[in-house]
Amino acid sequence: MIDAGFPLTFASPAVPAVLPSFVFFAGALAVLLLRRDSLVLARGLVLLAVPLYGVLNLLSIEAGTTWGASLSGLDLVLLRADRLSLLFGLLFHLGALIGAIYALRVRDPLEHAAALVYAGSALGAVFAGDLVTLFFYWEGMALASALLVWAGRNRDSNGAGLRYLVMHLASGLLLLAGAVIGYQESGTIAFDFLGTDSAAGWLILAAFGIKCGFPLVHTWITDAYPCATPSGTVFLSMFTTKVAVYALARGYAGTDLLVPIGTVMALFPIFYAVIENDLRRVLGYSMINQIGFMVVGVGVGTDLALNGAVAHAFNEVLFKGLLFMSMGAVLYRVGHVLGSDLGGLYRSMPKTALLCAVGAASISAFPLFCGFVSKSMIMSAMFTEGYGLAWLGLLFASAGVFHHAGIKIPYFAFFAHDRGLEVREAPANMLVAMGIAAVLCVAIGAWPAALYGLLPWDAAYAPYSWGNVVLQLQLLLFSALAFVWLQLTHVYPPELRSVNLDVDWLYRRPGPAAWRRLADTLGRLRHRAGAGVPAVAARAGRRFFGARGVLSRPAETGTAAVLVGAALAGYILVYYLVSP
Repeated sequence: MIDAGFPLTFASPAVPAVLPSFVFFAGALAVLLLRRDSLVLARGLVLLAVPLYGVLNLLSIEAGTTWGASLSGLDLVLLRADRLSLLFGLLFHLGALIGAIYALRVRDPLEHAAALVYAGSALGAVFAGDLVTLFFYWEGMALASALLVWAGRNRDSNGAGLRYLVMHLASGLLLLAGAVIGYQESGTIAFDFLGTDSAAGWLILAAFGIKCGFPLVHTWITDAYPCATPSGTVFLSMFTTKVAVYALARGYAGTDLLVPIGTVMALFPIFYAVIENDLRRVLGYSMINQIGFMVVGVGVGTDLALNGAVAHAFNEVLFKGLLFMSMGAVLYRVGHVLGSDLGGLYRSMPKTALLCAVGAASISAFPLFCGFVSKSMIMSAMFTEGYGLAWLGLLFASAGVFHHAGIKIPYFAFFAHDRGLEVREAPANMLVAMGIAAVLCVAIGAWPAALYGLLPWDAAYAPYSWGNVVLQLQLLLFSALAFVWLQLTHVYPPELRSVNLDVDWLYRRPGPAAWRRLADTLGRLRHRAGAGVPAVAARAGRRFFGARGVLSRPAETGTAAVLVGAALAGYILVYYLVSP
């Protein structure tokens, strides 16, 4: 059970509580009304004011609060506040504030509005107490986040945004189908533990799995995120996958199937990330890897494992957001983030390089950084519950994270093969946003009790035991030595100016080719059919309506009597078949 208490909750009579999502929707409407270029300052103030007011509104909602409504006989729960939903609500407000600061230089009001609708939909989803309400916010996230991809306004972002939207609309349809079937089976649409004992449970798990980036349905992350704008990618990294982790923790805690799924998620992206040249795509693979740790924690299902999964989701918003922001700053100044064409930027962008290093240390789970205090919870819970093989897999995955995110991102962007790039430091608003995330990464790592006090389940844990620290330092040391050796021996895969296709090869290569072949075949058949239709129609017309046609000849009395008798018999038969 989830405890109803929440350490940061207080009732504030000065701030009347409204649905958290509505605060952001109202802000999006205000941004659109202020869309003129002369009102850019006012738009920026609204962008900052929305998450700040939203936090005050959130803190005025007491744990245990539920707000209901009725729709066509369905009992909807528009807001369910407990420790789990309130923690994610706090996280999303924090992420929205950091993203808003980072996006202050964006001139496109539509991008600002889409970001606010996206954040509001994510908040609505984590506070939804029924599957129908969840579905509406689920689709709201899909549409708003697709707009953030399309905000790139180029050929790549147009195609990636369309593929992204199709994938997420499919997730919504699965969720809706599961809700309908579940309602028919049980008579309820409550969003509580779902499990896999029914068809509805499997459908909804598939819906959550798409947004989590389960294997084979993960390519929307690595396809779309690198195509969005610098600020759009930051927002994308903060909400969709974290809502999916929340949904798994709510509906599928302790589902054993999630352990192997999460282990595979943590392992396979390493090999793609090592050979990938686009550093934002590297971070996309790294995100799948980190979500894998969370999925495993949900699958283990103990209080410690669930706390670890939730805490890691909280921390990943910070350190992955920080890494995406640092690469976004490089993209903003240089115009690309290709590892093969970067290097030496630490001279002209030293602050960004330092902040990126903080994010790299956090994602690598260095002691005294936030990633360590959450990832070690998951690993400890797995070891305690006897998931030895999966534990070894995640240990290998942890070493791989240090390779492709902890070392590769800062090394190839800021230090390796100096290209002589002379650019300005990142803008002040970007540095402030990155600075907030970096301070929180260090603060949580140094004082984890502040985060642990917010976690939903009661499970005492001390991250800084000698065993945890020594094991992690050994892992990082040998991983660093392996990287150095691979570099010196020229075994480490070089950055190639190419696009590495993943499972998306299926719908990028043979899929379009098969569609074109089918379209050509149908076109030829239609042409042939079109040429033959007039002749067939003429022959049929002459046969039935011509001078000697069947319907033109006078019918004999006997023939007419047979036809009338057949009609009467048919009528009598139909009458007795349909009469009660």
